[in-house]
Amino acid sequence: MPAIVLPEDKLDAILARNELVSRELEGVSDSNAIVALSREASSLAPVVVAIGRYRAAMSELAETEAMLGDPATDSEMYALAIDEKSRLEDEQERLAREIRIALLPKDMADERSVILEVRAGTGGDEASLFAGDLYRMYARYAELHGWKVEISSASEGTVGGYKEIIAEIHGEGVFARLKFESGVHRVQRVPDTEASGRIHTSAATVAMLPLAQEVDVTINEATELKIETMRSQGAGGQHVNKTESAVRVTHLPTGLAVLVQEERSQHKNKARAMEILRARLFDMERQRLDQARSADRKSQLGSGDRSERIRTYNFPQGRVTDHRINLTLYKLDSVIEGGGLDELIEALITDHQAKLLSGDDA
Repeated sequence: MPAIVLPEDKLDAILARNELVSRELEGVSDSNAIVALSREASSLAPVVVAIGRYRAAMSELAETEAMLGDPATDSEMYALAIDEKSRLEDEQERLAREIRIALLPKDMADERSVILEVRAGTGGDEASLFAGDLYRMYARYAELHGWKVEISSASEGTVGGYKEIIAEIHGEGVFARLKFESGVHRVQRVPDTEASGRIHTSAATVAMLPLAQEVDVTINEATELKIETMRSQGAGGQHVNKTESAVRVTHLPTGLAVLVQEERSQHKNKARAMEILRARLFDMERQRLDQARSADRKSQLGSGDRSERIRTYNFPQGRVTDHRINLTLYKLDSVIEGGGLDELIEALITDHQAKLLSGDDA
């Protein structure tokens, strides 16, 4: 495979941009500009370091090749130069790939928090139990990464788990890690209620929506929303039966409806419902744009197609298979507990980067 050689003019442009951002940061006073420039400077910093190392490796490689081509080089030095050439070629290749990955188009939503939605699918009570398992998996994963989880709405299953649960996961870079989790998750196991020991298959749907900001989605409350208040249902003691704190917000143009009743405050429930509604509308627009850009790439990772089966959890065999990248791990217990999920996520991110790189002319 030929070595990756990066265009020098592109590297020079990156270094020039880094210098410009640094100069502008010194003279700017507007807080929004400072935040934007600081983020860009932070993203450029590792690329600038990698470029320096890449160019140093290229320079050393040229000197080593000159030594190998010099008839005056003795046999001992020649052998050392051969080893050094191999090391430098590997280093140059690694740094070139690191730079190319850093320069891939960024998903502007990657740094955002997310709204997690898990819904039981086919499989009755077992599907609700599985939906509960998935929610706990993501909640534990979030805890391991120091993220905060807040339940917005939950409808419990008749024997446990959830028919539907919606929660917010707050932290830095949450969507970047979890965006490939959207889709249909399937479980194969023997239910506790199954006397004959037969394996049942059921499913649940997961949606990871980047938390939208007000500037992302424009909603005219007066003409586009129907807001209803009602008494909360379910757990919560006598209080929920005395006040109409639950809020349902319906977006009339799309028919999307959100019901939130977890908070005792009607105002807080409405605010949470609006957050979920904005995230769903933002996600719809992102999917529309993605489909318009890549109508002929239906299997592309990150398309957010939640009608596609993406992963199977087989309890009798203790395995998890992600069908998008044909990866099977025999560590189901670790994955379902949250800790082992990183291995799947890293593999999905690497595969996504490889697909982007294959279409990159850098």
